[in-house]
Amino acid sequence: MVELNREVNFVLPYLPAGAEIIYQNEQAILRWGDLDGDGIHEVFGLYHYHQQRYLFILKNPYGAYLSYFPVSKVVEKRAVRILNEIFEIRAVYLFPASIKEIGGNKWGFINPRGKFVLPPIYDQAGDFQDNGLASVGLMNKTGVINEKGYLIVKPKYDTIQPFREGRSVVNDHEGFKVIDESGKEITEKAYSFISPEYKEGRVEAAETDVHGNYLYGYLNKRGKLVIPVIYESTSEFTEGRAVVKVKGGHYQLLDLTGKVLHTYSYVWVGNFGHGLLSFKKSNDGPFGYIDVQGNIVIEPRFTTAGQFIDGRAIVSLEINNKEQYGLIDQNGQFVIKPNYNQILYLGEQRFAIGKEIDPKQACMRSIFALATDEGHIFTGFIFHEMGIFQDGLASVSDDQHTYFIDKQGNRMDHLPQVTGSGRLSFDQTLIKGDIDQRLMYFSQNNELIWKEASTFSLNNQYAVVEHKYKPNFDYLVYYPEIKGMEHSAQVNKTLEDMAGVKPVPSTPLVSNYTGDYEITFYKKNLLVIEITGYDYPFCAAHGMPIKKYAHINLKTGRLYQLKDLFITGSPYVKVISDLIEDQIKSNDQNSYIFPNEYHGIQSDQPYFINDAGLNIFFQPYEIAAFAAGFPTFTIPFNELKEWMDVNGEFWRTFH
Repeated sequence: MVELNREVNFVLPYLPAGAEIIYQNEQAILRWGDLDGDGIHEVFGLYHYHQQRYLFILKNPYGAYLSYFPVSKVVEKRAVRILNEIFEIRAVYLFPASIKEIGGNKWGFINPRGKFVLPPIYDQAGDFQDNGLASVGLMNKTGVINEKGYLIVKPKYDTIQPFREGRSVVNDHEGFKVIDESGKEITEKAYSFISPEYKEGRVEAAETDVHGNYLYGYLNKRGKLVIPVIYESTSEFTEGRAVVKVKGGHYQLLDLTGKVLHTYSYVWVGNFGHGLLSFKKSNDGPFGYIDVQGNIVIEPRFTTAGQFIDGRAIVSLEINNKEQYGLIDQNGQFVIKPNYNQILYLGEQRFAIGKEIDPKQACMRSIFALATDEGHIFTGFIFHEMGIFQDGLASVSDDQHTYFIDKQGNRMDHLPQVTGSGRLSFDQTLIKGDIDQRLMYFSQNNELIWKEASTFSLNNQYAVVEHKYKPNFDYLVYYPEIKGMEHSAQVNKTLEDMAGVKPVPSTPLVSNYTGDYEITFYKKNLLVIEITGYDYPFCAAHGMPIKKYAHINLKTGRLYQLKDLFITGSPYVKVISDLIEDQIKSNDQNSYIFPNEYHGIQSDQPYFINDAGLNIFFQPYEIAAFAAGFPTFTIPFNELKEWMDVNGEFWRTFH
């Protein structure tokens, strides 16, 4: 007979670090029973690990501990059948996919054969989760659908985080809230902030005090505040414990009820892991590690000190004025010496160790090799990106390709290998590729099932074909080519130049550049293409976005400027300038514009045409803060009709 749930915390130590028991209707998908008929109970259930769902079965011979043991396929099927009967578990084999349309991509969901089952009507679409739900975007808002496409949550939130432990964190104009899988808001009020996901039945929540400072506490899975909002900082729960900072200075270790297990007098204490916590004696001093009681276990000597996971912690030392990273065990001994400018934990006792791509550059960027938690290095320093290991496989990208490797660094030739950089991942019955900012799906037999179309037909004569230009790992441009035009060569060359197709060296660059395009308007013979880019200089606080528009006459190949819309000699510059000034003064939503920085437009001001009218925009920093992006002002055509050349070529192209 299958018994009721026991404590989830009893099982978690036997699962991979970071694994989460899956919940349904506030109940852990976990059961006890004699699956194989030997008279000894097993504990079995489902857990979530690195975005995948797994079955576990553990033997419970004496009640005090659990152990793994060989499991036959018959026993596995019996466990799945029992869990299905109790929880009605349903795997949804639908996958988000997009098609290009005028005005942007539209998203829907395909089946494992690459056919759309839920039509592409959404502005955004997320993966279906273990609970059979997926987030979708419509009209700049986010909602949730089930596998039939029915809206469980209407699109009313700004963001909806993935469900964890049967709960999702959402936010709207009121603030942050928590919803359950039915879409019901379970928090009594909105908070200033809530962490993205639950861990061990708790999630961090914050409110602001009268001085605008954040104070933190914890909500339970009913959305109730179980640990009060009184702390200057908090951390997620690990093994039923979390480190918090009390207002005024001291750090404490709490249990899930908020009970104080220990108080520490050090100036800084880090996250709990494997019975150890990083700490500092003084603000400008080095890091070391203490045990739960506050006793120093590893003397302070590190410049940085990470959380212990699977018996290892990533630390650093300052050597010759450079931060150098290594890996220590729980005795503080280096198992990977501090010779690297970056180390990342990949799970399953594997680490990415990084050396500088170009030591001459001011910013240290890494090229990685694969190493074990004992310091054995399996590969050369050839990877620009390395993903998390799951079931012995990880996605990696080198200079040219993205593919899977095993735990010894061997390439898995029977699985997909894709030109470009990004990530491959197992997604239910398919392998999902997010490569060079484009989506594709493969079968597990390495057959391409679906990828985004590269040709968009405007009508029977004209089409826009997408091309990719990637001469360097740090330089990626997608640009359009127009097919069907009589005078296309010069137009297409102009589009290439606008997009950033130019000679680029294969040696390391000083910045990363990505470029893309969108068909924003098409009417009669006028095609409007938006060219975007983002140039990020390494070391900079942020990059610089780029936006341009091409207004193309498909009959003649002519590209139009702003002046071409107006009667020659008309005062269109002053007219438009005054209309924008009126918008700034009369609309509070334009209060972000810098005072006294707007001085009108130029005769060749950046613009674009759409159904709403004439849109005038300004560059970042030009009249507003960088965060404002490209300040844009829309002027209906009827407000400009006195000066419009309605008999001119530009106007008649789309009228």
